[in-house]
Amino acid sequence: MNRHVRLWVAALPLLLAACAPQMVRIKGDAGLLNAQLAREQALVHTSHWVLSGRLGVSDGHEGGSGGFTWTQDGEHYRFVFRTPITGRSFELHGDPSGAVLEGLDGGPRHGPDAEALMRRALGWEVPMRDLRAWVLGLRADSGPAEIAFGDNRLPSLLTQDGWSVEYRAWDTTRTPPLPTTVFAARPPYKVRLSIENWDLQP
Repeated sequence: MNRHVRLWVAALPLLLAACAPQMVRIKGDAGLLNAQLAREQALVHTSHWVLSGRLGVSDGHEGGSGGFTWTQDGEHYRFVFRTPITGRSFELHGDPSGAVLEGLDGGPRHGPDAEALMRRALGWEVPMRDLRAWVLGLRADSGPAEIAFGDNRLPSLLTQDGWSVEYRAWDTTRTPPLPTTVFAARPPYKVRLSIENWDLQP
């Protein structure tokens, strides 16, 4: 693994290790599912945003965490990781034609898509394609999904494509509400986003 990435993974704090809070989960009835469908219809065409916060990733043996900024501009994305020890940045950017990961020793790495590139370069499994929907609190178009709801009547657990996606906090001041803590797991892989700022753009 890249030396600078090793410095990053050695810095994994309690972001991933913290115990999950006890959460109320309600099976979706017609009213809850209709409300979720309305949220999805309101947000499904949202394809321009900037969000920032903290990212934690683990493959079951090693992990890393740091600050991130995710810029989505239609089909083009730019994901910047900032490491806490060295302050060095790693940038993942691309579109449906391919992906580029910059900031590693040896120069940029290229791949057919973000998921394959991160798997090859870092050994991590990050469901970038589905995460684009999950981060908005939506079901992705990758297949069937099951949803359980919290006592706030918003999604609490989304199960799709072999991943369990927990929504541990929401910004309910927005219409529709947006997640602020998203924890996705498909053992042994874990990805956690703690979102500090949402900027949805027209």
